[in-house]
Amino acid sequence: MDILKTATDWAKAELFSTPFFILFGLVFMAASLGFWQLGKTEISKAYIIPTVVAGVLLLTIGLGLFFTNKSRIKEFETAYNKDKSAFLESEIVRAESTLKEYRTIVFKAIPIIIIVAALLIIFIDSPTWRAISITTIAMMIVILLVDGTAHARIETYKKQLELVNKQENLNLKK
Repeated sequence: MDILKTATDWAKAELFSTPFFILFGLVFMAASLGFWQLGKTEISKAYIIPTVVAGVLLLTIGLGLFFTNKSRIKEFETAYNKDKSAFLESEIVRAESTLKEYRTIVFKAIPIIIIVAALLIIFIDSPTWRAISITTIAMMIVILLVDGTAHARIETYKKQLELVNKQENLNLKK
């Protein structure tokens, strides 16, 4: 198994999924524009700022991840050609660290944020807070959707790295 190809394929798959953050960010910003132009009620006007903020946040996440992973593809080849075993170890450590972050942030913190936002909808009878809460829930769902698939990809990638590492260690013992 060619570890450089595996790493590059993983990074390219990440490049495919990160534009979804950008797409949803643009959708939120378009919704904000729609609320601004067409909103007549107090609740529709209350959505203007929360949706533009959510759009900017999703755009920032998407662009940041896109450019990080794009540069990572070039760095992979350099690091791999410099020292294959060090590259493999650093990727395993990075994948483990990323998986821990997903478990903490994506699968614990985000659901808690959704619960708190839902409770705000129930207990606070203000159009502004309802708009903020509903927009927050929508943004968190987008993050869960995109990062849920990213989590599965990096988990598979880590297993592939560990398999290659195991094969390398067996070859060294022979």
